[in-house]
Amino acid sequence: MTPGPSRPLHSAAVVDALAADLRSAGYTTDGVTELLGADASAAFSRGLWWSALRATDRAAPDRQRLAVLVRLFLLGADEPRERVASAMPTVGLDALTANGVVEVIPAGAPGSPREETLRATLDIRPHSDGASEFLVVSDQDAALRAGPLRRDHVLGIGGASVSLAHAVVRTPVRRALDLGTGCGIQALHLAAHCADIVATDTNERALALAAATARLNGMTWDLRHGSLFEPVSGERFDLIVSNPPFVVGVGALDYMYRDSGMVGDALCQHLVERTAAHLEPGGTAQIMANWIVRDEDWRDRVRGWLAGTGLHAWVVQREFADPVSYVSLWTSDAGESPEQAARRGGQWLDWFEAEGIAGVGMGMITLRAPRADEDRAPDQVLEEITAADEALTGPEVAAFFARREYLHDTTDEQLLAARFSTAPVFLDEQSLPGGDGWQIVGAAVRRPGGPGAVIGVDEVSRALLAGCRGEVALGTLIDLLAAVHGVDSDALATAALPVVREAIGRGILHQAQ
Repeated sequence: MTPGPSRPLHSAAVVDALAADLRSAGYTTDGVTELLGADASAAFSRGLWWSALRATDRAAPDRQRLAVLVRLFLLGADEPRERVASAMPTVGLDALTANGVVEVIPAGAPGSPREETLRATLDIRPHSDGASEFLVVSDQDAALRAGPLRRDHVLGIGGASVSLAHAVVRTPVRRALDLGTGCGIQALHLAAHCADIVATDTNERALALAAATARLNGMTWDLRHGSLFEPVSGERFDLIVSNPPFVVGVGALDYMYRDSGMVGDALCQHLVERTAAHLEPGGTAQIMANWIVRDEDWRDRVRGWLAGTGLHAWVVQREFADPVSYVSLWTSDAGESPEQAARRGGQWLDWFEAEGIAGVGMGMITLRAPRADEDRAPDQVLEEITAADEALTGPEVAAFFARREYLHDTTDEQLLAARFSTAPVFLDEQSLPGGDGWQIVGAAVRRPGGPGAVIGVDEVSRALLAGCRGEVALGTLIDLLAAVHGVDSDALATAALPVVREAIGRGILHQAQ
């Protein structure tokens, strides 16, 4: 890669000086929140800008450096040269311009003041995972700049990247791969629990910004250029994460952050089918993905990708979008004119119609390679979980696979001999009015916050769950219930064990210590 517009922040010395200026000005998540105030900060997080600008205009004298940085890098405002120079005295304006961080807006240019100003060409923002504070470098999105995005635009922190970061299993491992790193947000989070990080991308500009992100945060990653698993041919990893350009389309490569150049959902299919060759035994891969839905159940399509991989899997569809909604989503964020967006959207919808596509499923595919000493068939669960309060988290994903392994390794006889406890749950009942008052027509037990952690129950099974307090063996509880209801104990055990297994699989029941 050579210095220039496609490789901003090419100077390590400039990155180091920039980091020093940003840190000394208090440019952190807490610093920005305190500057803007709670209301303006909350509004800004929802995409409302004017109150944030108002707050920076009212900043105290000792917060002026921070105010300039917020206006420049987060709000897209043009700033006078002297203010930028005061806000970043270490790095210097010439270095910022030469490294593609800011551009000069001549005096009297359309929409600009009479004096010469500077405008940020990059988005540099503080980011926190709750434990550590980071700085992330990306390109500014279309909301801050007129005209369409550049083809090699590097996306910043977005909904998909945040969802993936929350879902990644954070068990310490030796080697990790961030496939399609973009600005490097996943690699940033991997650094806390992975000894060695390899990050790849087909976009050289993305690799340049990822390198800047790493250096701003005092990290070193092995950055490699190339598509899919080509840059890591023959290598294996303990953890693979990927938020790839998964957008379903005609195979064009209009914007590298969203388009793979592969028709339909072929990119996600290739990733799933080739992951096994790059996972260490017991290793995990977590992939944000989209898949085509025609007349068939979406599970059948993704299950076809999994066939023959030999991997355990948990596939969760979080959203489904009809063609118009899907195309509208991706034509609205590129900064194209209404005419351009209408033309591109129309062609896109024509392709959906010609292909008989009813919509697109969106979600997370988590894959687990069997351990070297493991001898069981691939366990693959595909389900739809759409509730906002049931988002995947790293601990829940890890617990899901641990529970599936426990269920495989534990016989019915062992279950009956074990003591179980019920997790904190709610009993939800549905009733209809009748001649004798309200009549219960359905009931379910739900574990709050657990993805898909709900099972239907009848009178006997909810009594069984209520009785699981870690005190007596499951078999003994079943014998007691059988006596109360006047039924055969063995028959009740046969009927109850599938419910018990489902409750264990959903984290509603767990074996007492």
